Amino acid sequence: MSESSKRPGEISASIMCADISNLVETLDILESESVEYLHMDVMDGHFVPNFALGMDHIKKIREISNVPMDFHLMITDPEEKIGWFNFGPGDCVIVHYESTRHIIKALEAIKATGAKPGIALNPGTPVFVLDEILDFIDIVAAMTVNPGFAGQQIVPGSIDKVARLKKYLIDRGHPDIEIEVDGNISFENARLLRERGADIFVAGTSSVFGDMDRHEAIRSLREAII
Repeated sequence: MSESSKRPGEISASIMCADISNLVETLDILESESVEYLHMDVMDGHFVPNFALGMDHIKKIREISNVPMDFHLMITDPEEKIGWFNFGPGDCVIVHYESTRHIIKALEAIKATGAKPGIALNPGTPVFVLDEILDFIDIVAAMTVNPGFAGQQIVPGSIDKVARLKKYLIDRGHPDIEIEVDGNISFENARLLRERGADIFVAGTSSVFGDMDRHEAIRSLREAII
């Protein structure tokens, strides 16, 4: 692992996977365990065949938690909708390369809010599409499943794609761009992805929101991403 990858691995807990009936308790646990981000999946039923986490829901969560948010916008033409959200310093906002013809416009709109702009790549999207936008991003989210639904199995080849992405960023002089991984991030997959250069781990039903005690699950994931 390169020098820039020696930063501590970070956890982004997927709120879509949390039990809504115990959400306040869950948020308290996540904060007590110093989870770095709350992962907010926003889906419009168009870019992906599902709906998730409307703005009123997100606003309420913001009112009861001080943990920064990691927004994953699975929406068409995100550049037209950035103003709908209350992004700010400390947040990450990730849009899909495949979601718009005006990707730089979307990234610049995110940057103007003070949040960190990021780009997500679907499993079948090649790394080289980043060539013209590296100066506009702080994060690349490598999707290890096809976006839209929790509980999927990891797409074959996506773990090694993270290693290729890491090398690509270093070779092009951008070793400080963080790599987020999203999809079937089990404890074992997290360990393998960490070895290949991942920095931020979206934790859902395969780890933090599985059958294990929440505190124990978070600590087990921490051990996997040291």
